[in-house]
Amino acid sequence: MALQHYLTMIGAIVSIPFILTPALCMKEDDPARGHIISTMIFVTGIVTFFQTTFGCRLPIVQGGTISFLVPTLAILSLPQWQCPAPDVLDAMSPANRTEVWQVRMRELSGAIAVSSLVQVFIGYFGVMGILLRYVTPLTIVPTVSLVGLSLFENAAEAASKHWAISGSTILMLTVFSQCLTEVKVPGINYKRGQGFRIIWFNLFKLFPVLLTIVIMWGVCGIITLKDVLPRGHPARTDVKIKILEDSDWFRIPYPGQWGMPTVSASGVLGMLAGVLACTVESISYYPTVAKMCGAPPPPVHAINRGIGTEGLGTMLAGLWGSGNGTNTFGENVGAIGVTKVGSRRVIQYACVLMLLQGVINKFGAVFIIIPEPVVGGIFCVMFGMITAFGLSALQYVELNSSRNLYIIGFSMFFSLVLPKWMVAHPDAIQTGSQILDSVLTVLLSTSILVGGLLGCLLDNTIPGTPEERGLIAWAEQMKLETTPTDDHSQEKSTYDFPIGMSLVRRWTWTSYLPFMPTYRSGQWCC
Repeated sequence: MALQHYLTMIGAIVSIPFILTPALCMKEDDPARGHIISTMIFVTGIVTFFQTTFGCRLPIVQGGTISFLVPTLAILSLPQWQCPAPDVLDAMSPANRTEVWQVRMRELSGAIAVSSLVQVFIGYFGVMGILLRYVTPLTIVPTVSLVGLSLFENAAEAASKHWAISGSTILMLTVFSQCLTEVKVPGINYKRGQGFRIIWFNLFKLFPVLLTIVIMWGVCGIITLKDVLPRGHPARTDVKIKILEDSDWFRIPYPGQWGMPTVSASGVLGMLAGVLACTVESISYYPTVAKMCGAPPPPVHAINRGIGTEGLGTMLAGLWGSGNGTNTFGENVGAIGVTKVGSRRVIQYACVLMLLQGVINKFGAVFIIIPEPVVGGIFCVMFGMITAFGLSALQYVELNSSRNLYIIGFSMFFSLVLPKWMVAHPDAIQTGSQILDSVLTVLLSTSILVGGLLGCLLDNTIPGTPEERGLIAWAEQMKLETTPTDDHSQEKSTYDFPIGMSLVRRWTWTSYLPFMPTYRSGQWCC
């Protein structure tokens, strides 16, 4: 079971470097691309273990998220971070070429690490209840759905390298994830005391992405062996084989591996959009996972601790130089629903696999050489599903209301128009202050931030009834018990710390700390 969660996480995380590479001005065959994947998975193992042991205590996996890619692209589109001309890059020495992408990675690392402090504050200081009074479904819809919509150009660029392979990837992923979910295949399982035995499990429902990548990768390998496509074509499997050859077998990621992170106001404020999007997305997973595991609804202290721990994980990911933050993996939430195994111990075993893979650098390099058309096909489905996840919040609001339709339509459409124009006119804002110009340019170029702010502002200012705005249904969905009682022994055993609880219960002052199991407060949500 630990291997299943691990493989599900791997299938979701490999796409990040493909989008980061051109934005960082990095060479396609640079071995450091594999280092980025290994770093992300290594940090994922650390954060996931801490989350399941001392955080929200639910069996959830933390990992890289594309929510941070939208502000990343906005930051790197600033004039000072745009890539040099191709002929200039080609004329550089290897050391200078490396410095080109590392200086950009240092900027991202500092922005991610500092902006994550907001999520740490939101979680550990218990301000989530206040935020949820204003973060309504009409705020969530544009914020989350625009994460997928904003990256359509990246999906189109990768898929267009060979539409036949991309289309086949989309078709195969659709069949696996939608048509064959209930088809069971035999497998071998080992159980102590019973030895090896044959079990039947939903292979296609558990690993649709990973299976699709492996099969289409094999197809591209056959095409390469038969020389159907010319040498150097992105669909060939030997284009980036140099990455695998040049990568070290073992490499331990460490903080500041690309140099000391730098901090700028524009970078930090831009990354806040990713932090807020991840916070909104993650909090919807906690009650779902608890229900799947048969656990009581998570109390407010567990929610606060979970969000705060995600903030710490994002900080570590930034300091380690992964170029990304951490978030709850929705794919692993689905894996719990399929396997019916909601044990923290299983996830902790998976953390060991993540840490091992994080230091075996060849393994990270393997995923970098996946042909681009295959990745493009995965993007088309993956980004579409993220968009749909954001739109699913519309179930709480009244869609026959012209007020709601106006807020949804304008907040989403304008949030695609304005960033598109800002990217085409990076020097449009001239306030006389270079710092202020950069800050405003990044903020207005980040679609999820523009959409979230518009949705939040319009929904909280335009008159509407609570039922019309979806507040009643939303409150019922997010209503969690916040005051622990002595007779809830199951709750206490589920969300208490694994050690030191006798001491925590002896101290009265811990009841005032929003992240402690003894915390007592009023109703968490409206």
